[in-house]
Amino acid sequence: MSSTVSIDANRRGLLFGALAGVLLLLVGGGIWYARSSMSGKSATEGHTANDGSEVGVMLGLADQAYKEKHLVAPVGSNVYEFYFSVLQLDPNNAMAESRLRDAFKPACDVVENTINNGDLDEAQRELSLLRQYDAHNYKLALLGSVLDAQRVIERRRHEAEAARIQAQQDSR
Repeated sequence: MSSTVSIDANRRGLLFGALAGVLLLLVGGGIWYARSSMSGKSATEGHTANDGSEVGVMLGLADQAYKEKHLVAPVGSNVYEFYFSVLQLDPNNAMAESRLRDAFKPACDVVENTINNGDLDEAQRELSLLRQYDAHNYKLALLGSVLDAQRVIERRRHEAEAARIQAQQDSR
């Protein structure tokens, strides 16, 4: 008879523990729901480009820069710098993360064109900006190699020019 009493007591203790756990979940969910309702936004809504907040202003500037094709240039007024600013203010901003991902390939093309145009210092700045987004991307490694090769070619061109000038001065 005593074993039946202890089994019933164990069942009651287990039932009480389960009910307490469910009650705790309900109270926690209610508090979370009340807080998200008071803020006026759902947890997934986040900021928008015209909501007046700092994040909203930065999103608006980033959208404008994207429309104007300012992906990595000019300095201080481009898509990547604006979205990085958004992520500093709101580290989990899904819109900024998505837009950075969408702009990555076109931005790599811009860096490649900058290298091909011979503006190697600007290309280095742009490449560094993209490396802040994804430091281990293979495309950025390739662009870095192309940039290094262009710097070697430029250095050799300068050395040849210096040698030519020196030869002219020596022949006088």
